[in-house]
Amino acid sequence: MHTSLYRRYRPQTFGEMVRQEHVVKVLKNQIEQNAVGHAYLFSGPRGTGKTTIARIFARAVNCEHPVNGSPCGECAVCRALAEGSLDILEIDAASNNGVNEMRDLREKVQYPPVSGKYKVYIVDEVHMLTDSAFNALLKTLEEPPAHAIFILATTEPHKIPATILSRCMRLDFKLIPEEDLEAHLKRILDGMGKAYEEEAVAAIARAGAGSDRDMLSIAEMCIAYEDKLTYRGVSEVLGAADFSETLALTEALLSADMPSALEGVERILSSGKAVGVLLRDLMAQLNRVAVAKTCRTAEKLLSLPKEQFASLKAVADKADGRAVLRASEVLAKAETEMRFVSSPRVCLETAVMRIALPQDDMSTDALLVRLNALEEKLKEGAFAAPAAPAVQPPEAARDKEAFAAAPPAGASQAGAAGVFDDEPPFPEEEPVFEEAYFADEPAPKKAAPVQPPKPAAAPPAERKATEPTAASPAGAAAPPAGAEVAFGKFVRTLRKTSRNGVLFTMCSDLAPVFEGGTLVLYTESGTIARSLARPEHRAVMTEVFAQLGITDFDVRLKGADAPKKADIAEELKRDFPDYPIEIK
Repeated sequence: MHTSLYRRYRPQTFGEMVRQEHVVKVLKNQIEQNAVGHAYLFSGPRGTGKTTIARIFARAVNCEHPVNGSPCGECAVCRALAEGSLDILEIDAASNNGVNEMRDLREKVQYPPVSGKYKVYIVDEVHMLTDSAFNALLKTLEEPPAHAIFILATTEPHKIPATILSRCMRLDFKLIPEEDLEAHLKRILDGMGKAYEEEAVAAIARAGAGSDRDMLSIAEMCIAYEDKLTYRGVSEVLGAADFSETLALTEALLSADMPSALEGVERILSSGKAVGVLLRDLMAQLNRVAVAKTCRTAEKLLSLPKEQFASLKAVADKADGRAVLRASEVLAKAETEMRFVSSPRVCLETAVMRIALPQDDMSTDALLVRLNALEEKLKEGAFAAPAAPAVQPPEAARDKEAFAAAPPAGASQAGAAGVFDDEPPFPEEEPVFEEAYFADEPAPKKAAPVQPPKPAAAPPAERKATEPTAASPAGAAAPPAGAEVAFGKFVRTLRKTSRNGVLFTMCSDLAPVFEGGTLVLYTESGTIARSLARPEHRAVMTEVFAQLGITDFDVRLKGADAPKKADIAEELKRDFPDYPIEIK
Protein backbone atom coordinates (compact mmCIF):
# COMPACT_ATOMS: atom_id res chain seq x y z
CA MET A 1 0.00 0.00 0.00
CA HIS A 2 1.33 3.43 -0.97
CA THR A 3 2.07 5.80 1.90
CA SER A 4 1.98 9.57 1.36
CA LEU A 5 5.23 11.47 1.59
CA TYR A 6 4.17 13.51 4.61
CA ARG A 7 3.32 10.29 6.50
CA ARG A 8 6.35 8.28 5.31
CA TYR A 9 8.82 11.02 6.24
CA ARG A 10 7.14 12.24 9.44
CA PRO A 11 9.87 13.08 12.03
CA GLN A 12 10.29 10.56 14.89
CA THR A 13 12.58 12.67 17.11
CA PHE A 14 12.98 16.33 17.98
CA GLY A 15 16.23 16.43 16.01
CA GLU A 16 14.42 15.58 12.76
CA MET A 17 11.97 18.47 13.07
CA VAL A 18 12.08 21.23 10.46
CA ARG A 19 12.50 24.45 12.46
CA GLN A 20 10.19 25.23 15.48
CA GLU A 21 13.35 25.37 17.61
CA HIS A 22 11.70 27.58 20.23
CA VAL A 23 9.01 24.95 20.90
CA VAL A 24 11.42 22.00 20.83
CA LYS A 25 13.81 23.67 23.27
CA VAL A 26 11.07 24.33 25.86
CA LEU A 27 9.79 20.73 25.73
CA LYS A 28 13.26 19.14 25.82
CA ASN A 29 14.30 21.23 28.85
CA GLN A 30 11.13 20.25 30.72
CA ILE A 31 11.76 16.56 30.01
CA GLU A 32 15.43 16.75 31.10
CA GLN A 33 14.53 18.71 34.26
CA ASN A 34 11.55 16.44 35.05
CA ALA A 35 9.26 19.48 35.12
CA VAL A 36 6.56 18.43 32.65
CA GLY A 37 3.33 20.43 32.74
CA HIS A 38 -0.18 19.00 32.79
CA ALA A 39 -1.73 20.95 29.85
CA TYR A 40 -0.27 22.43 26.69
CA LEU A 41 -1.79 24.39 23.84
CA PHE A 42 -0.06 24.08 20.44
CA SER A 43 -1.31 26.79 18.09
CA GLY A 44 -0.18 27.82 14.62
CA PRO A 45 -0.78 27.42 10.87
CA ARG A 46 -1.57 24.05 9.36
CA GLY A 47 1.25 21.71 8.41
CA THR A 48 3.86 23.25 10.72
CA GLY A 49 4.33 20.20 13.03
CA LYS A 50 1.86 20.58 15.91
CA THR A 51 0.59 16.99 15.94
CA THR A 52 4.03 15.59 15.10
CA ILE A 53 5.70 17.30 18.07
CA ALA A 54 2.79 16.27 20.30
CA ARG A 55 3.38 12.60 19.40
CA ILE A 56 7.15 12.86 19.94
CA PHE A 57 6.59 14.58 23.29
CA ALA A 58 4.07 11.93 24.37
CA ARG A 59 6.62 9.15 23.72
CA ALA A 60 9.50 11.15 25.23
CA VAL A 61 7.82 11.71 28.61
CA ASN A 62 7.24 7.93 28.88
CA CYS A 63 10.66 6.85 27.58
CA GLU A 64 12.90 5.14 30.12
CA HIS A 65 16.14 6.53 28.66
CA PRO A 66 15.44 9.71 26.60
CA VAL A 67 18.29 10.91 24.36
CA ASN A 68 18.64 14.71 24.34
CA GLY A 69 14.98 14.94 25.28
CA SER A 70 13.83 12.65 22.44
CA PRO A 71 12.55 9.07 22.83
CA CYS A 72 15.24 6.45 22.40
CA GLY A 73 12.99 4.09 20.44
CA GLU A 74 14.67 0.99 21.92
CA CYS A 75 13.37 0.63 25.47
CA ALA A 76 10.36 -1.53 26.33
CA VAL A 77 8.05 1.47 26.72
CA CYS A 78 9.06 2.95 23.36
CA ARG A 79 8.45 -0.40 21.64
CA ALA A 80 5.07 -0.75 23.35
CA LEU A 81 4.03 2.76 22.34
CA ALA A 82 5.21 2.17 18.76
CA GLU A 83 2.99 -0.92 18.48
CA GLY A 84 -0.03 0.97 19.75
CA SER A 85 -0.94 1.67 23.37
CA LEU A 86 -3.81 3.14 25.33
CA ASP A 87 -1.35 5.48 27.07
CA ILE A 88 -1.42 7.88 24.08
CA LEU A 89 -4.90 8.79 22.87
CA GLU A 90 -5.60 11.09 19.93
CA ILE A 91 -9.04 12.70 19.79
CA ASP A 92 -10.36 14.55 16.76
CA ALA A 93 -12.42 17.38 18.21
CA ALA A 94 -13.94 18.15 14.82
CA SER A 95 -15.97 14.90 14.93
CA ASN A 96 -16.06 14.38 18.72
CA ASN A 97 -17.07 17.86 19.76
CA GLY A 98 -20.08 17.13 21.95
CA VAL A 99 -20.45 17.29 25.71
CA ASN A 100 -20.94 13.49 25.95
CA GLU A 101 -17.50 12.79 24.47
CA MET A 102 -15.85 15.13 26.97
CA ARG A 103 -17.76 13.53 29.85
CA ASP A 104 -16.53 10.12 28.69
CA LEU A 105 -12.96 11.46 28.54
CA ARG A 106 -13.31 12.86 32.06
CA GLU A 107 -14.33 9.45 33.36
CA LYS A 108 -11.56 7.48 31.59
CA VAL A 109 -8.78 9.89 32.57
CA GLN A 110 -8.94 8.52 36.12
CA TYR A 111 -7.52 5.15 34.99
CA PRO A 112 -3.69 4.90 35.35
CA PRO A 113 -1.40 4.32 32.34
CA VAL A 114 -0.69 0.79 31.13
CA SER A 115 3.01 0.78 30.27
CA GLY A 116 4.46 4.26 30.88
CA LYS A 117 4.42 6.96 33.53
CA TYR A 118 1.92 9.28 31.85
CA LYS A 119 -1.34 9.02 29.98
CA VAL A 120 -1.24 11.64 27.20
CA TYR A 121 -4.39 12.99 25.51
CA ILE A 122 -3.84 14.78 22.20
CA VAL A 123 -6.97 16.76 21.25
CA ASP A 124 -6.63 17.99 17.65
CA GLU A 125 -8.65 20.96 16.31
CA VAL A 126 -9.80 21.71 19.84
CA HIS A 127 -11.46 24.98 18.76
CA MET A 128 -14.28 22.86 17.22
CA LEU A 129 -15.61 21.84 20.65
CA THR A 130 -18.96 23.27 21.70
CA ASP A 131 -19.36 25.54 24.70
CA SER A 132 -20.83 22.68 26.73
CA ALA A 133 -17.92 20.43 25.82
CA PHE A 134 -15.44 23.10 26.90
CA ASN A 135 -17.26 23.43 30.22
CA ALA A 136 -17.13 19.65 30.70
CA LEU A 137 -13.36 19.66 30.01
CA LEU A 138 -12.63 22.70 32.15
CA LYS A 139 -12.58 21.04 35.58
CA THR A 140 -10.39 18.20 34.38
CA LEU A 141 -7.87 20.65 32.91
CA GLU A 142 -7.81 22.63 36.14
CA GLU A 143 -7.18 19.64 38.45
CA PRO A 144 -6.10 16.64 36.37
CA PRO A 145 -4.74 13.37 37.85
CA ALA A 146 -0.97 13.27 38.34
CA HIS A 147 -0.56 10.78 35.50
CA ALA A 148 -2.54 12.79 32.87
CA ILE A 149 -1.14 15.25 30.33
CA PHE A 150 -3.35 17.14 27.86
CA ILE A 151 -2.02 18.53 24.57
CA LEU A 152 -4.54 20.71 22.73
CA ALA A 153 -3.75 21.55 19.11
CA THR A 154 -5.52 24.24 17.08
CA THR A 155 -5.15 26.55 14.08
CA GLU A 156 -7.57 29.13 15.54
CA PRO A 157 -6.68 29.87 19.17
CA HIS A 158 -8.92 32.95 19.25
CA LYS A 159 -11.97 30.65 19.29
CA ILE A 160 -10.93 28.95 22.53
CA PRO A 161 -12.49 30.32 25.76
CA ALA A 162 -10.21 32.32 28.02
CA THR A 163 -10.89 29.92 30.89
CA ILE A 164 -9.26 27.10 28.88
CA LEU A 165 -6.36 29.26 27.67
CA SER A 166 -5.46 30.33 31.20
CA ARG A 167 -4.98 26.69 32.27
CA CYS A 168 -2.60 25.73 29.44
CA MET A 169 1.02 26.45 28.56
CA ARG A 170 0.68 28.03 25.12
CA LEU A 171 3.35 27.40 22.47
CA ASP A 172 2.93 29.16 19.12
CA PHE A 173 4.24 27.49 15.95
CA LYS A 174 5.59 29.60 13.08
CA LEU A 175 5.53 29.24 9.31
CA ILE A 176 8.63 27.49 7.96
CA PRO A 177 11.00 29.58 5.76
CA GLU A 178 11.29 28.59 2.10
CA GLU A 179 14.99 27.73 2.30
CA ASP A 180 14.30 25.19 5.07
CA LEU A 181 11.47 23.68 3.06
CA GLU A 182 13.79 23.41 0.04
CA ALA A 183 16.48 21.68 2.12
CA HIS A 184 13.94 19.23 3.54
CA LEU A 185 12.52 18.38 0.11
CA LYS A 186 16.00 17.90 -1.37
CA ARG A 187 16.87 15.42 1.40
CA ILE A 188 13.73 13.45 0.63
CA LEU A 189 14.30 13.50 -3.16
CA ASP A 190 17.94 12.49 -2.74
CA GLY A 191 16.85 9.59 -0.52
CA MET A 192 14.35 8.49 -3.16
CA GLY A 193 16.90 8.81 -5.97
CA LYS A 194 14.63 11.28 -7.83
CA ALA A 195 16.25 13.68 -10.32
CA TYR A 196 15.16 17.31 -10.01
CA GLU A 197 15.89 20.88 -11.09
CA GLU A 198 16.81 23.45 -8.45
CA GLU A 199 14.16 25.85 -9.80
CA ALA A 200 11.50 23.14 -9.54
CA VAL A 201 12.29 22.51 -5.87
CA ALA A 202 12.18 26.27 -5.20
CA ALA A 203 8.78 26.54 -6.93
CA ILE A 204 7.34 23.68 -4.83
CA ALA A 205 8.68 25.21 -1.60
CA ARG A 206 7.23 28.58 -2.57
CA ALA A 207 3.84 26.96 -3.28
CA GLY A 208 3.94 25.31 0.15
CA ALA A 209 3.63 28.82 1.69
CA GLY A 210 5.41 27.87 4.93
CA SER A 211 3.61 24.55 5.45
CA ASP A 212 5.76 21.41 5.30
CA ARG A 213 2.75 19.12 4.83
CA ASP A 214 1.34 21.24 1.97
CA MET A 215 4.76 21.26 0.29
CA LEU A 216 5.07 17.47 0.47
CA SER A 217 1.54 17.02 -0.91
CA ILE A 218 2.39 19.22 -3.90
CA ALA A 219 5.72 17.43 -4.35
CA GLU A 220 3.95 14.08 -4.47
CA MET A 221 1.76 15.27 -7.36
CA CYS A 222 4.76 16.65 -9.22
CA ILE A 223 6.75 13.43 -8.74
CA ALA A 224 3.88 11.45 -10.27
CA TYR A 225 3.66 13.88 -13.23
CA GLU A 226 7.05 13.12 -14.81
CA ASP A 227 10.23 11.17 -14.24
CA LYS A 228 12.39 14.23 -13.61
CA LEU A 229 11.13 17.09 -11.49
CA THR A 230 11.24 20.17 -13.78
CA TYR A 231 10.12 23.77 -13.37
CA ARG A 232 7.78 23.54 -16.35
CA GLY A 233 6.18 20.36 -14.99
CA VAL A 234 5.64 21.98 -11.58
CA SER A 235 3.96 24.97 -13.25
CA GLU A 236 1.66 22.63 -15.15
CA VAL A 237 0.71 20.74 -11.99
CA LEU A 238 0.04 23.96 -10.07
CA GLY A 239 -2.20 25.21 -12.90
CA ALA A 240 -0.34 28.51 -13.23
CA ALA A 241 -0.40 30.43 -16.51
CA ASP A 242 2.64 30.22 -18.75
CA PHE A 243 5.47 32.41 -17.46
CA SER A 244 6.25 34.01 -20.84
CA GLU A 245 2.58 34.82 -21.50
CA THR A 246 2.02 36.47 -18.11
CA LEU A 247 5.30 38.36 -18.47
CA ALA A 248 4.26 39.65 -21.90
CA LEU A 249 0.90 40.72 -20.43
CA THR A 250 2.68 42.45 -17.55
CA GLU A 251 4.96 44.30 -19.97
CA ALA A 252 1.95 45.46 -22.00
CA LEU A 253 0.27 46.76 -18.82
CA LEU A 254 3.34 48.67 -17.65
CA SER A 255 3.94 50.19 -21.11
CA ALA A 256 0.27 51.31 -21.44
CA ASP A 257 -0.32 49.07 -24.48
CA MET A 258 -4.01 48.32 -23.96
CA PRO A 259 -4.67 46.36 -27.23
CA SER A 260 -1.84 43.94 -26.46
CA ALA A 261 -2.94 43.66 -22.83
CA LEU A 262 -6.54 42.74 -23.72
CA GLU A 263 -5.31 40.29 -26.37
CA GLY A 264 -3.07 38.65 -23.76
CA VAL A 265 -5.95 38.30 -21.29
CA GLU A 266 -8.14 36.75 -23.99
CA ARG A 267 -5.40 34.33 -25.06
CA ILE A 268 -4.67 33.10 -21.53
CA LEU A 269 -8.32 32.74 -20.51
CA SER A 270 -9.20 30.92 -23.74
CA SER A 271 -6.53 28.32 -22.89
CA GLY A 272 -8.62 27.27 -19.88
CA LYS A 273 -7.12 29.30 -17.03
CA ALA A 274 -9.56 30.60 -14.44
CA VAL A 275 -9.99 34.35 -13.99
CA GLY A 276 -8.92 34.20 -10.34
CA VAL A 277 -5.81 32.18 -11.20
CA LEU A 278 -4.79 34.68 -13.89
CA LEU A 279 -5.32 37.59 -11.49
CA ARG A 280 -3.11 35.95 -8.85
CA ASP A 281 -0.47 35.10 -11.47
CA LEU A 282 -0.42 38.74 -12.63
CA MET A 283 0.01 39.99 -9.07
CA ALA A 284 2.83 37.48 -8.53
CA GLN A 285 4.49 38.60 -11.76
CA LEU A 286 4.27 42.27 -10.73
CA ASN A 287 5.82 41.31 -7.41
CA ARG A 288 8.72 39.63 -9.25
CA VAL A 289 9.16 42.75 -11.41
CA ALA A 290 9.35 44.90 -8.27
CA VAL A 291 11.92 42.55 -6.68
CA ALA A 292 14.00 42.43 -9.87
CA LYS A 293 13.92 46.22 -10.14
CA THR A 294 14.85 47.05 -6.55
CA CYS A 295 16.85 44.14 -5.06
CA ARG A 296 20.48 43.42 -5.83
CA THR A 297 20.02 39.74 -4.92
CA ALA A 298 16.86 39.36 -6.99
CA GLU A 299 18.11 36.31 -8.91
CA LYS A 300 18.71 34.40 -5.70
CA LEU A 301 15.44 35.52 -4.11
CA LEU A 302 13.25 34.62 -7.09
CA SER A 303 15.01 31.30 -7.95
CA LEU A 304 13.93 31.38 -11.60
CA PRO A 305 15.60 29.68 -14.58
CA LYS A 306 18.29 31.89 -16.09
CA GLU A 307 16.45 32.65 -19.33
CA GLN A 308 13.26 33.52 -17.46
CA PHE A 309 15.07 35.79 -15.04
CA ALA A 310 16.83 37.54 -17.95
CA SER A 311 13.44 38.26 -19.59
CA LEU A 312 12.01 39.44 -16.27
CA LYS A 313 15.01 41.71 -15.62
CA ALA A 314 14.64 43.32 -19.07
CA VAL A 315 10.99 44.16 -18.34
CA ALA A 316 11.83 45.43 -14.83
CA ASP A 317 14.59 47.75 -16.09
CA LYS A 318 12.19 49.44 -18.52
CA ALA A 319 9.29 49.67 -16.07
CA ASP A 320 8.47 52.73 -14.01
CA GLY A 321 8.33 52.06 -10.27
CA ARG A 322 5.17 54.11 -9.81
CA ALA A 323 3.48 52.21 -12.65
CA VAL A 324 4.33 48.88 -10.98
CA LEU A 325 2.93 50.07 -7.64
CA ARG A 326 -0.23 51.46 -9.27
CA ALA A 327 -0.84 48.24 -11.23
CA SER A 328 -0.45 46.13 -8.07
CA GLU A 329 -2.90 48.31 -6.15
CA VAL A 330 -5.49 48.19 -8.96
CA LEU A 331 -5.27 44.39 -9.19
CA ALA A 332 -5.47 44.00 -5.39
CA LYS A 333 -8.63 46.09 -5.39
CA ALA A 334 -10.04 44.04 -8.27
CA GLU A 335 -9.38 40.81 -6.34
CA THR A 336 -11.53 42.13 -3.48
CA GLU A 337 -14.30 43.33 -5.80
CA MET A 338 -14.30 40.04 -7.75
CA ARG A 339 -15.90 38.22 -4.83
CA PHE A 340 -19.08 40.26 -5.15
CA VAL A 341 -19.55 40.59 -8.92
CA SER A 342 -21.52 38.32 -11.24
CA SER A 343 -18.92 38.51 -14.05
CA PRO A 344 -15.34 38.16 -12.73
CA ARG A 345 -13.94 38.37 -16.27
CA VAL A 346 -15.42 41.83 -16.85
CA CYS A 347 -13.98 42.92 -13.48
CA LEU A 348 -10.51 41.70 -14.52
CA GLU A 349 -10.65 43.33 -17.96
CA THR A 350 -11.82 46.61 -16.41
CA ALA A 351 -8.80 46.54 -14.08
CA VAL A 352 -6.52 45.81 -17.05
CA MET A 353 -7.94 48.78 -18.99
CA ARG A 354 -7.54 51.07 -16.00
CA ILE A 355 -3.87 50.07 -15.68
CA ALA A 356 -3.14 50.34 -19.41
CA LEU A 357 -4.86 53.73 -19.82
CA PRO A 358 -3.24 56.05 -17.25
CA GLN A 359 -3.93 59.06 -19.51
CA ASP A 360 -7.70 58.62 -18.94
CA ASP A 361 -7.40 58.22 -15.17
CA MET A 362 -7.46 61.49 -13.23
CA SER A 363 -6.21 60.02 -9.95
CA THR A 364 -2.97 61.32 -8.46
CA ASP A 365 -1.16 58.02 -9.05
CA ALA A 366 -2.10 58.05 -12.74
CA LEU A 367 -0.94 61.68 -13.11
CA LEU A 368 2.41 60.78 -11.54
CA VAL A 369 2.79 57.85 -13.93
CA ARG A 370 2.11 60.15 -16.88
CA LEU A 371 4.57 62.72 -15.55
CA ASN A 372 7.33 60.11 -15.21
CA ALA A 373 6.67 58.90 -18.75
CA LEU A 374 6.87 62.50 -20.01
CA GLU A 375 10.17 63.08 -18.23
CA GLU A 376 11.63 59.90 -19.73
CA LYS A 377 10.64 61.04 -23.22
CA LEU A 378 12.23 64.45 -22.60
CA LYS A 379 15.46 62.76 -21.50
CA GLU A 380 15.46 60.61 -24.63
CA GLY A 381 14.87 63.67 -26.84
CA ALA A 382 11.56 62.36 -28.14
CA PHE A 383 10.24 65.93 -28.41
CA ALA A 384 13.13 67.39 -30.43
CA ALA A 385 11.69 70.08 -32.67
CA PRO A 386 12.32 70.20 -36.45
CA ALA A 387 14.51 72.93 -37.93
CA ALA A 388 13.02 76.36 -38.61
CA PRO A 389 11.06 76.72 -41.88
CA ALA A 390 12.55 78.72 -44.75
CA VAL A 391 9.72 81.26 -44.83
CA GLN A 392 7.66 82.27 -41.82
CA PRO A 393 4.58 84.44 -41.63
CA PRO A 394 5.31 88.04 -40.71
CA GLU A 395 3.18 87.70 -37.55
CA ALA A 396 5.28 84.78 -36.27
CA ALA A 397 8.52 86.65 -36.97
CA ARG A 398 7.29 89.72 -35.12
CA ASP A 399 6.16 87.54 -32.17
CA LYS A 400 9.58 85.90 -31.86
CA GLU A 401 11.48 89.16 -32.12
CA ALA A 402 9.23 90.86 -29.60
CA PHE A 403 9.58 87.95 -27.14
CA ALA A 404 13.36 87.67 -27.60
CA ALA A 405 13.73 91.41 -27.01
CA ALA A 406 11.78 91.30 -23.74
CA PRO A 407 14.00 90.31 -20.75
CA PRO A 408 12.55 88.65 -17.63
CA ALA A 409 11.63 90.78 -14.63
CA GLY A 410 14.67 92.01 -12.74
CA ALA A 411 17.14 90.96 -15.46
CA SER A 412 19.23 93.14 -17.73
CA GLN A 413 19.00 93.06 -21.48
CA ALA A 414 22.48 91.59 -21.80
CA GLY A 415 21.63 88.66 -19.47
CA ALA A 416 18.28 87.79 -21.05
CA ALA A 417 19.78 85.27 -23.44
CA GLY A 418 21.27 83.18 -20.64
CA VAL A 419 18.22 82.81 -18.39
CA PHE A 420 17.75 79.14 -19.28
CA ASP A 421 21.42 78.15 -19.51
CA ASP A 422 20.98 75.41 -16.89
CA GLU A 423 18.03 73.84 -18.68
CA PRO A 424 18.42 70.39 -20.27
CA PRO A 425 19.63 70.62 -23.88
CA PHE A 426 16.94 71.89 -26.23
CA PRO A 427 17.14 73.12 -29.85
CA GLU A 428 18.90 76.44 -30.15
CA GLU A 429 15.98 78.37 -31.61
CA GLU A 430 13.66 78.31 -28.60
CA PRO A 431 10.61 80.10 -30.11
CA VAL A 432 10.46 77.51 -32.90
CA PHE A 433 10.52 74.71 -30.27
CA GLU A 434 7.70 76.31 -28.34
CA GLU A 435 5.48 76.67 -31.39
CA ALA A 436 6.21 73.12 -32.57
CA TYR A 437 5.50 71.62 -29.15
CA PHE A 438 2.45 73.57 -28.03
CA ALA A 439 0.73 74.55 -31.30
CA ASP A 440 -2.45 72.69 -32.35
CA GLU A 441 -0.98 71.88 -35.78
CA PRO A 442 2.45 70.34 -36.44
CA ALA A 443 5.28 72.70 -37.37
CA PRO A 444 6.09 72.90 -41.10
CA LYS A 445 9.02 70.83 -42.34
CA LYS A 446 12.31 72.41 -43.25
CA ALA A 447 12.33 73.42 -46.91
CA ALA A 448 15.79 74.97 -47.37
CA PRO A 449 18.44 76.51 -45.11
CA VAL A 450 17.52 80.04 -46.20
CA GLN A 451 17.41 82.64 -43.48
CA PRO A 452 14.36 84.94 -43.45
CA PRO A 453 15.04 88.56 -44.49
CA LYS A 454 15.86 90.90 -41.68
CA PRO A 455 12.81 93.06 -40.95
CA ALA A 456 13.08 96.78 -41.45
CA ALA A 457 13.27 99.05 -38.46
CA ALA A 458 9.90 99.76 -36.96
CA PRO A 459 8.48 103.29 -37.35
CA PRO A 460 8.81 105.58 -34.34
CA ALA A 461 5.13 105.19 -33.52
CA GLU A 462 5.38 101.38 -33.41
CA ARG A 463 8.59 101.46 -31.36
CA LYS A 464 6.92 103.73 -28.89
CA ALA A 465 4.06 101.28 -28.53
CA THR A 466 6.41 98.41 -27.71
CA GLU A 467 8.59 100.32 -25.25
CA PRO A 468 7.77 100.15 -21.54
CA THR A 469 5.77 103.13 -20.32
CA ALA A 470 6.71 105.30 -17.42
CA ALA A 471 4.05 103.64 -15.29
CA SER A 472 5.59 100.20 -15.84
CA PRO A 473 7.76 98.84 -13.00
CA ALA A 474 11.50 99.15 -13.51
CA GLY A 475 13.02 96.15 -15.22
CA ALA A 476 9.61 94.48 -15.97
CA ALA A 477 9.32 92.75 -19.31
CA ALA A 478 6.69 93.69 -21.82
CA PRO A 479 4.06 90.96 -22.41
CA PRO A 480 4.93 88.79 -25.41
CA ALA A 481 2.79 89.26 -28.47
CA GLY A 482 1.99 85.56 -29.27
CA ALA A 483 -0.16 83.48 -26.90
CA GLU A 484 1.47 80.20 -27.94
CA VAL A 485 4.96 81.65 -27.56
CA ALA A 486 4.18 83.17 -24.17
CA PHE A 487 2.60 79.99 -22.89
CA GLY A 488 5.52 77.92 -24.14
CA LYS A 489 7.97 80.10 -22.22
CA PHE A 490 5.70 79.86 -19.15
CA VAL A 491 5.70 76.05 -19.20
CA ARG A 492 9.48 75.87 -19.55
CA THR A 493 9.99 78.36 -16.73
CA LEU A 494 7.52 76.42 -14.56
CA ARG A 495 9.42 73.20 -15.23
CA LYS A 496 12.67 74.86 -14.19
CA THR A 497 11.55 76.72 -11.06
CA SER A 498 8.77 74.55 -9.60
CA ARG A 499 9.11 71.11 -8.03
CA ASN A 500 5.37 70.45 -8.33
CA GLY A 501 5.20 67.77 -11.03
CA VAL A 502 1.40 67.47 -10.88
CA LEU A 503 1.02 71.22 -11.53
CA PHE A 504 3.40 70.99 -14.50
CA THR A 505 1.43 68.05 -15.94
CA MET A 506 -1.91 69.86 -15.59
CA CYS A 507 -0.57 73.07 -17.17
CA SER A 508 0.88 71.19 -20.15
CA ASP A 509 -2.63 70.39 -21.46
CA LEU A 510 -3.97 73.99 -21.41
CA ALA A 511 -4.88 75.88 -24.60
CA PRO A 512 -3.64 79.56 -24.51
CA VAL A 513 -5.51 82.48 -26.14
CA PHE A 514 -4.98 86.25 -25.79
CA GLU A 515 -8.36 87.95 -25.21
CA GLY A 516 -7.70 91.67 -25.07
CA GLY A 517 -4.90 92.10 -22.57
CA THR A 518 -5.66 88.84 -20.71
CA LEU A 519 -3.94 85.52 -21.40
CA VAL A 520 -6.77 83.00 -21.09
CA LEU A 521 -5.86 79.31 -20.54
CA TYR A 522 -8.65 76.93 -21.54
CA THR A 523 -9.12 73.33 -20.35
CA GLU A 524 -11.77 70.70 -21.04
CA SER A 525 -11.40 69.07 -17.60
CA GLY A 526 -13.35 70.47 -14.69
CA THR A 527 -10.98 68.70 -12.29
CA ILE A 528 -7.95 70.54 -13.72
CA ALA A 529 -9.81 73.88 -13.70
CA ARG A 530 -10.75 73.49 -10.03
CA SER A 531 -7.26 72.33 -9.08
CA LEU A 532 -5.54 75.26 -10.80
CA ALA A 533 -7.90 77.65 -8.99
CA ARG A 534 -6.55 76.50 -5.62
CA PRO A 535 -4.51 79.22 -3.84
CA GLU A 536 -1.21 77.30 -3.76
CA HIS A 537 -1.34 76.54 -7.53
CA ARG A 538 -2.53 80.06 -8.38
CA ALA A 539 0.35 81.61 -6.42
CA VAL A 540 2.97 79.56 -8.30
CA MET A 541 1.45 80.42 -11.70
CA THR A 542 1.26 84.14 -10.81
CA GLU A 543 4.93 84.16 -9.81
CA VAL A 544 6.05 82.44 -13.03
CA PHE A 545 3.92 84.71 -15.26
CA ALA A 546 5.32 87.78 -13.45
CA GLN A 547 8.82 86.75 -14.54
CA LEU A 548 7.59 86.92 -18.14
CA GLY A 549 5.90 90.31 -17.69
CA ILE A 550 2.35 88.92 -17.76
CA THR A 551 0.20 90.13 -14.88
CA ASP A 552 -3.28 89.36 -16.22
CA PHE A 553 -4.17 85.71 -16.87
CA ASP A 554 -7.13 83.43 -16.23
CA VAL A 555 -7.92 79.68 -16.32
CA ARG A 556 -11.33 78.84 -17.78
CA LEU A 557 -13.31 75.71 -18.49
CA LYS A 558 -14.03 75.28 -22.19
CA GLY A 559 -17.73 74.88 -22.89
CA ALA A 560 -20.23 76.28 -20.40
CA ASP A 561 -17.74 78.79 -18.97
CA ALA A 562 -16.18 79.76 -22.34
CA PRO A 563 -17.02 83.30 -23.58
CA LYS A 564 -19.56 83.53 -26.34
CA LYS A 565 -18.71 84.95 -29.75
CA ALA A 566 -20.99 87.91 -29.19
CA ASP A 567 -19.14 88.82 -26.00
CA ILE A 568 -15.81 88.67 -27.87
CA ALA A 569 -17.16 90.90 -30.64
CA GLU A 570 -18.37 93.46 -28.13
CA GLU A 571 -14.95 93.43 -26.49
CA LEU A 572 -13.26 93.99 -29.86
CA LYS A 573 -15.59 96.92 -30.62
CA ARG A 574 -14.73 98.46 -27.28
CA ASP A 575 -10.97 98.01 -27.74
CA PHE A 576 -10.90 99.15 -31.40
CA PRO A 577 -13.58 101.86 -31.82
CA ASP A 578 -12.03 103.22 -35.05
CA TYR A 579 -12.48 99.96 -36.99
CA PRO A 580 -15.87 98.74 -38.31
CA ILE A 581 -16.67 95.27 -36.81
CA GLU A 582 -19.78 93.27 -37.72
CA ILE A 583 -20.96 89.79 -36.65
CA LYS A 584 -21.71 87.33 -39.47
